[in-house]
Amino acid sequence: MTVTLGRRPLLAGVAAATVLPMPAVAQSKPIRIGLLTVKTGPLAQGGIQTEQGALLFLKDRNNTIAGRKVELLVADTGGNPAGTKTKAQELIERDGVDMIFGPLAAFELLAISDYVAAHKTPIFSLAAAEDMSQRKPNPYFVRASGTSAQNMHVLADYAAKELHYRNVITISEDFAYGYEQMGGFQRVFEGAGGRVVKKLWPPIVTPDYTPYLAQLSGVDAVVQGFAGSNPLKFMKQYKDAGLTLPVIGGGTAADDALLKSFGDEAVGLISASVFTSDLDTPVNRQFIEGMVRDTGAIPAPPASTSTAWWPRRRSQPPEGAPTTRLRS
Repeated sequence: MTVTLGRRPLLAGVAAATVLPMPAVAQSKPIRIGLLTVKTGPLAQGGIQTEQGALLFLKDRNNTIAGRKVELLVADTGGNPAGTKTKAQELIERDGVDMIFGPLAAFELLAISDYVAAHKTPIFSLAAAEDMSQRKPNPYFVRASGTSAQNMHVLADYAAKELHYRNVITISEDFAYGYEQMGGFQRVFEGAGGRVVKKLWPPIVTPDYTPYLAQLSGVDAVVQGFAGSNPLKFMKQYKDAGLTLPVIGGGTAADDALLKSFGDEAVGLISASVFTSDLDTPVNRQFIEGMVRDTGAIPAPPASTSTAWWPRRRSQPPEGAPTTRLRS
């Protein structure tokens, strides 16, 4: 018999398990949360912000959720599937965590899904892997962030209907997040009458994009879906190569944390994101002030969504919860 558990029932169950009164013995036991995140390699920027956002949330609540202390155990996945599975095994079997928070990247989450489900461990992840809630749903999984293609659906619609692009070339890393982003973009863009004439897939650790830059011509625009520090490297090399085609991108192409590191190469870039630090609400202002105070960094989507899923002191969605928007 197959049991299908929807997202709302799972969220309700998790909230009940966290908030309802527990026996005195259970109440005195801390909640052990294993954070899987990337702290080394090209994806490290997003992984570090995930940890910073979680620490800020817990600090604001005196490391307590629903009257119980929280122990956060942080493990560096190295940004690869094998490393992520090893760290998940250590957290569950050696450290006895009550739940997993993370990992960051889609291909990391896909690598541990079956293992975590087999151990019936709740997993709250920011990873955008679409199979987790579509083709191969994991009944122990909750995602508080968007899917890989969510930003790209908005971007593709805007590119076709507002920018009137008809032909584009896409370029993104050769891993699950890249494929899912561009698959979503292509579906919406071609559904609106556009055409993706070429898709390029550089390895995630590509030091020099010259062979790929040489292929960017004969279209209305370039769609880039790079993540981590790679958007900085790509856009700089793009400008240095003298290319002038418009560039558009997803949420990781030019998030708020990256903007301070860009130069003139980012002028004219249009991106679609689930979060912006420009959102003028009390909750968002408090969050940004806390991140800047504690880390010196402007928060990006990984930091913002790493706080969004935690049980709140109120039942309604937090004011300023992320919504997808376009920006240039």
